[in-house]
This record gives sequence, C-alpha cells and structure tokens, in this order.
Amino acid sequence: MPAEKRSASTYIDGVWSDGASGDSYVSMNPATGQPIGETVTSSIAQVDEAVASSRRAFRSGEWPTWTPEMRADAINRFADLLERERESMSRVIATEVGTPIAACRSMQVGGPIEVLRWYAKMAIKGPRGGYEQALPLYNTPVPSASLLHYEPVGVVACLPAYNYPLNLLVWKLGGALAAGCTSVVLPSPQGLQSTLRIFEILDEVGLPAGVVNLVTGGPEIGIHLTSHRDVDMVSFTGSDGVGAQVMAQGALGSLSKAVLELGGKSPNIVLPGADLAATVGASILRFARNAGQGCAAWSRVLVPEDKVDEFCRLADEFIKTVKVGDPLAEDSVVGPVISAAQRDKVEAWVAELLESGASWGAGGGRPEGLDEGHFVQPGLLRDVDPDHPLADTEFFAPIGMIFGYRDVDHAVELANNTRYGLASNVFGPLDEAIEVARRIRAGTVTINGGAGMRPDAPWGGPGRSGVGRELGEDGYAEFFEVKHIQYALAGITKPPGT
Repeated sequence: MPAEKRSASTYIDGVWSDGASGDSYVSMNPATGQPIGETVTSSIAQVDEAVASSRRAFRSGEWPTWTPEMRADAINRFADLLERERESMSRVIATEVGTPIAACRSMQVGGPIEVLRWYAKMAIKGPRGGYEQALPLYNTPVPSASLLHYEPVGVVACLPAYNYPLNLLVWKLGGALAAGCTSVVLPSPQGLQSTLRIFEILDEVGLPAGVVNLVTGGPEIGIHLTSHRDVDMVSFTGSDGVGAQVMAQGALGSLSKAVLELGGKSPNIVLPGADLAATVGASILRFARNAGQGCAAWSRVLVPEDKVDEFCRLADEFIKTVKVGDPLAEDSVVGPVISAAQRDKVEAWVAELLESGASWGAGGGRPEGLDEGHFVQPGLLRDVDPDHPLADTEFFAPIGMIFGYRDVDHAVELANNTRYGLASNVFGPLDEAIEVARRIRAGTVTINGGAGMRPDAPWGGPGRSGVGRELGEDGYAEFFEVKHIQYALAGITKPPGT
C-alpha cells in the first residue's frame, strides 16, 4: 500500500503551507521496511520566508514584549500538551525511529517534558543567575561600575538528529523560547513524521506568529539555512563530519554562532575492584539501547586483561535474554537501526574488523526470525586493534568492543585514545572511580552507571564531539549575547591619553 502523501510540510508565520520544492521524501518504518508517509518538502524560497518570519518576530511585534513569565507559561503549556499526547507521540516515534515503545514513553517523550519544565524555570531565572548582573567596582583610571546585560542571540536555526527527534528538538527549542529567541527548525528527514506531529502539538501553544517556523528537506535546504545571513546561531546535532560542514557554512554566511552536539565513542572502564558480573547487563544495554543509535553509547568496554574471557562469557549469556523485535511490542528491548543502508554499512565495518583479526566475544550477526526490517543482534567484538580507525568510529548500531588493560594507567590511556570526548563511565569503588573519572577527557563521566539525564547539567564534550554545550546553565547561556554597560561614578571622564 502506498504511503499517504502529505503536502503541508512547512510551517511559517503560524500557518501550515504546502512544500514547494516539487520533491518528496518517503518515510519508512525500519521494523518492516514499509513506507509510513510521503512528504512534499520545502523550497529554498520557503527557507528564506521562514528566516524572514523569524527575523520579523524577533525584532518587532508581540514576541519582544513578552515577559519571562509569559515565556515560561508558554513552555509549560507545551510540556502539558506533550504529557497529554505522551502515548500517541511515543507510537509515532517507535514507528519511525524504531525505539521500543516502553523506552519511547520515558526516554523519547518523558525526558523532553522534564527538560521543558526546567527551561520554563530558567526563563524566569535568566542566564548565569539573572538577565542583568553587576560586576565589582573598578578603580582604573577612575572609580566605575559595570553591568552585564544578557540579550537573546536572535534567530536560531535548529537542526536535530533523527535518533531522538523530540528530545533533541526540545533541547534547542526550549532554550530558544526561554531566552526570547526565534527559531527555524529543519529536522532530519529520517525523523520527519515525528517532527510534523510535534509541530501539530506546538501549534496549540499559542505562540506569536513567526516565533517558531518549520522547513523540511535534505542537504540543499540545510546548507541554505545554516549559511543564511539572517541566522544568528546554528544549533546542530549529528555526525562530526556534517557538523564541521555546518560550522563552515555558518561562518561563510553570517559568521553565526554554532553549537554542535556531535558523535562519541565512549569508554566504559570496569575497574579491578568492580563486581564484574554486576557490570555486564548495564554495559550491554548502554551500547544497545535505541539500537545503539545514541551519541553517548558506551561502545568501548575496558576490563582487566585477565577478565576479558569471563566478561565475554557473561555478556553472551546476557545478550541471549535481550528481546530484539517489534518496537511496538511491550517486551522489546532493542529495535531496528534506522535503515537498510545503515545496517549494510555497519555490517561492512564489522566484516573489515573480523578480517583484520577481531572476533565476536559475545552475540553479533542478525537475529533469527526477523527477516523484515533492519535488525542487528547486539554484539561485542574482541581482539580489535585499539589503533584501528574503526575502533574510533561511531557505529550507531548495537555493537560494542571490548579491550583488555594491564593496569589503571593503561585503562585511562585506552579511554582517552579517541578523537571524541562526549561521555564515559567508570565501574568500581566510589573513591577510586572518581579519581579515574577526573583523568578521562570527556564532557560527562558517570560512576557505576550514574542516574537519569539531568536538565540542569551541561551536555557536550571536547574534540570531535562538538562545540559548546546544551542543557544546564552553560547550555542555556549559549542562547544569549552579553553586553557590558560601564559608567564612571564621578562625572564624565576623558579617555586615557587625551
């Protein structure tokens, strides 16, 4: 059965309109390989219209008069509507992305609701503790006082990735709305159906026209948006290769600010003092959840050399208990990867490693009985050369690698042997684990699995993992420009040297 064709795919000035590119994108269900929707995408001219709409809304009209309390109320209304639609939104994402429905309710929808409520509080609080802050008095060459005044950065181009379409959009859009910015959203085509549903919900919030706009399309649309001279900030989530291009495009366009949340090849250190058996399940699930399609997946497991065999044996036993299957089934734990092309690429990488001397330590291959869809059995590769380029390549699939280390210094060396630096984990006695955590080059290091994702903690990392931060005080501050206002305390002063 052909997918239903949707022409209204562009949201500008608070009005839905038909995509005008003449092209369409067919969204596929990764669990069945069948089409679930066909969408006519936006034209270059519509991108210009969307940016112009955001620019008008930012400079004039109703939006600049909204108080922080009014912005907070709107963000909370958005959260309330998502709570109302939690089940329907979860099913849309499960069908399009492949995340199992139980995880969708919590990670894919519950998490964004929490983030929005935090941003609502931040709208009232302001960045760095307030919208205006006084500096200490300064006495050179005469006594003076200074204020730091925080203003919204302007028009924000928001480009979320497909793997967490609501989460990653809310991280960007929530901060922009709280700060008083306006936005143009361009979702990944592979998260298009989910984003269209999000905007149908967002339309009920009652934001002034032009505050949030939506365009759809592929690379041509992305290049035009991120290089647009009237875009003040680009917030992008995706691969490091595309992120580098986005940064260059923004620099050539308006020299716009860029916040990039990119990839990871995160290490997971199991210290000698850790209970090995207790670490196995958590380790497997953290690189297998969402079918491994997460930038913070603990995809490099580091254990003492004399415990590699035991870890692999326990991991193989655990993987056999993990249900891989239909994302809409309540008992599924791992769903499909996003596309046949992605699975083919991952399988080619695995084949290259196996040919170079690696072997399966646990799991691996394709799950039995799932001939339709793009399923990959969780697996753990061993005997991988840590300096092989693929040992530092983000697979975006439920595939991990295990490396043995001689001592803790060697473990830290292996952990930091990466171009990335997004996340990491350390299992072991707390005091020892914290000391090791301090030595790892990563934006986030959890101890013994950590806990939930905190909206008030910054997210991002050094190296190829990106530029800037999302969430937390640091991430919220990205949506502002700071102005220094200085005045002498005793009359008008002459500039030095006059």
